[in-house]
Amino acid sequence: MSAPDHKERNRAVFSSFLGSTVEYYDFLLYAAAAGLVFPKLFFGNLSPELGTTLSFVILLIGYIARPVGSMAFGHFGDKFGRKNVLIITLMTMGLVSVAIGLMPSANHIGVAAPILMVVLRTLQGLAVGGEWAGATLMAMEHSTEKNKGFGASLAVAGGPTGAVLSTLVLAIFAGVAGEQFANPEGRYFLDDWGWRVPFLFSAGIVILGLFLRSRVTESPEFEEARKRGEVQTGVPLVKMFRDAPKELVLGSLAGAAGLFLQGIGATFMVPYVVTTTAAAGDPISRSEALMMNTTGSVIAVFMIPFIAWLSDRFGRRPTMMAGGVVSVIGMWLCFNLIQSAEHAMVWVGFVALVGLVQPAQYGPIGAFLSEKFDADHRYTGAGMTFQMASIIGAGTAPLVAGRLVNPNVGLTHLAIYGTVLFAISTIAIFLSKETARRQSHQQRFIEEAVFEA
Repeated sequence: MSAPDHKERNRAVFSSFLGSTVEYYDFLLYAAAAGLVFPKLFFGNLSPELGTTLSFVILLIGYIARPVGSMAFGHFGDKFGRKNVLIITLMTMGLVSVAIGLMPSANHIGVAAPILMVVLRTLQGLAVGGEWAGATLMAMEHSTEKNKGFGASLAVAGGPTGAVLSTLVLAIFAGVAGEQFANPEGRYFLDDWGWRVPFLFSAGIVILGLFLRSRVTESPEFEEARKRGEVQTGVPLVKMFRDAPKELVLGSLAGAAGLFLQGIGATFMVPYVVTTTAAAGDPISRSEALMMNTTGSVIAVFMIPFIAWLSDRFGRRPTMMAGGVVSVIGMWLCFNLIQSAEHAMVWVGFVALVGLVQPAQYGPIGAFLSEKFDADHRYTGAGMTFQMASIIGAGTAPLVAGRLVNPNVGLTHLAIYGTVLFAISTIAIFLSKETARRQSHQQRFIEEAVFEA
């Protein structure tokens, strides 16, 4: 491949990585704040338990909106191209995040505050629903045939990178702002600025992401499919349900378990660590618990591409099925360490859960889902499967955890639930076709055209 092609591939992969980072920074920033801040700001007149539950319900609404976003943006991405759609999703996330950062609390505007948060969270979900598949496809479809799993994983690694930024920035301002981090009784913004700045911070990253995305060329596989007239007729969603309904179901189940572990990190585990260690008489602060999640996410940024690289060499199915076994064993070990309430053991368990256990099966998910579908409905298909997996796994995770975890049983029931999910995901992977190193007819067309030239 020529030098310009190599440079273009690198630019496409990096812009996908950065775009996913921004999207998930914004999306997961709410997730981290949902358990720490929003119950007091928007549901302060209710009991703490009910306020937290309602805050997690709004979190779930964002996940429910994601498949709708993947259908809407996927439709245009499959018919008119990936690039322009990704610019729209990135702009939407940036505007919504700034709006959340400027929003008054319920003390100032009453019930309008949680209603407005539902609207903004829904818009976030729609944008993320269009972002994940598009960014993953741009990275994968610009990659060589033997490195598609690794290429797609770099876009997927934007997720934990966004988690690193969101929890790190939130932890810093939780420590710096003190009482002004989340003060529902204070004057608007002046006495309640600590939690807002991380949301406003995303505006600068969005500008950089938009600049990079504007310089990336359209996906080569999509361009070749368009030349053959395969993308201008029909409805991508209809094509997906007609041609690949089995892949939609299997893909949705395959990704659920890894996303479940992702979903309980900052949203449930951080408040759990703070409360259980305080009850044991050796409290871990909110900032320190967030730093545990941040440290684990840093490791996950490198683990996801590594596991995906293994799937390029040994196949998606065997790598992900082996990862499921590793995840179940690791989850039980990490939960036992976390519920011990001893500082050193909690640190090891939390960091290992986020950084090593969660990526074990999840790492190759970008290529695994994308390769299930042809180019004419791949944006829609990959987006729908991932977002359905997100609802099953991550979207319901904090609500399920809140119901299953109590002082008498600790994290045991949650571990049993996670084990069942991993069994379902692993069976779905087993029933799926192997796609690694299997050239699609679009890729063969490209190579035959180059050979003939």
